Amino acid sequence: MKGISYSRYGGPEVLAYGEVRDPKVGPDSVLVKVRAAAVNPVDWKCREGRLDASLETVFPVVPGWDVSGVVVRPGPAVTEFSAGDEVIGYVREDFLSRGTFAEYVAAPVRTLARKPRNLTWEEAAGLPLVGLTAYQVLVKALQVQRDETVLVHAAAGGVGSIAVQIARHLGARVIGTASETNHDFVRSLGGEPVTYGDGLAERVRGLAPEGVDAAFDTIGGDTLRTSANLLAPEGRLVSIADPDAVDYGGRYCFVRPDSEDLTRLVELAEQGVVSVHVSETYPLQSAAEAYRSNEEGRTRGKIVVTVEWEEEGEAGAETRATGW
Repeated sequence: MKGISYSRYGGPEVLAYGEVRDPKVGPDSVLVKVRAAAVNPVDWKCREGRLDASLETVFPVVPGWDVSGVVVRPGPAVTEFSAGDEVIGYVREDFLSRGTFAEYVAAPVRTLARKPRNLTWEEAAGLPLVGLTAYQVLVKALQVQRDETVLVHAAAGGVGSIAVQIARHLGARVIGTASETNHDFVRSLGGEPVTYGDGLAERVRGLAPEGVDAAFDTIGGDTLRTSANLLAPEGRLVSIADPDAVDYGGRYCFVRPDSEDLTRLVELAEQGVVSVHVSETYPLQSAAEAYRSNEEGRTRGKIVVTVEWEEEGEAGAETRATGW
């Protein structure tokens, strides 16, 4: 099958488009025909070797953890999905090798949920990682309650934009940091935008003189320290970018695949509570350009890579996968 892969750590230049190995479908997995896959910062951090200490790498690596697509064939132990089902997934395993930037992916059922009926393939592919991150931080780690004030950093980005929407759904007031060009976008999501950079603490205190009840850090470093200093006396702090959050009495969270959480996100999307803003799309063969754009750090919402298919049905994929 065709896909994107890299055989050594490095920048976007190590990404190559061409033939990659066909996926093997285990008993608890399904073969998914990929329609779209989203770019996430963690993807290029993995490619650069930044997670080498914690994730085994088996070269060549097909990158990507987010996917939307169609089930071609379930493994023999799978009862949750059938051929033809439209699904989304945060297809992360505990090693790097077989990702979603290819024509097909073998996805464990624990990573999947049905695709939201009201989202396009591109929008649906952009939901899993950022949606699960926002949901697990706000609902499980921070336990945000109605009428609390929540500070969300990078509120126009992938995680931040979903976090603003979920926090508002929980009944919280949301203050979101963003560049001035993205203030209207943050307002459209229900947040109160503030410009990041010098003077951020004073600007946030102007909106929340007593401090914020919860802070969601997506940047780390100085931003993490500023967030800790802006907390109310009983305020809570979570970072997805900096493990030093524990030094400030907070928590460091790394998103995990969870089909129940993902199903809840699907419900929120279908209820119109959560929407996914796709800022750019690229064909699979141009994935390196998609990564370069994401690495600039100015993405509003999501960047998505698409796989083009002729209308020929799913049956041909049966011969593509080794296994059951």
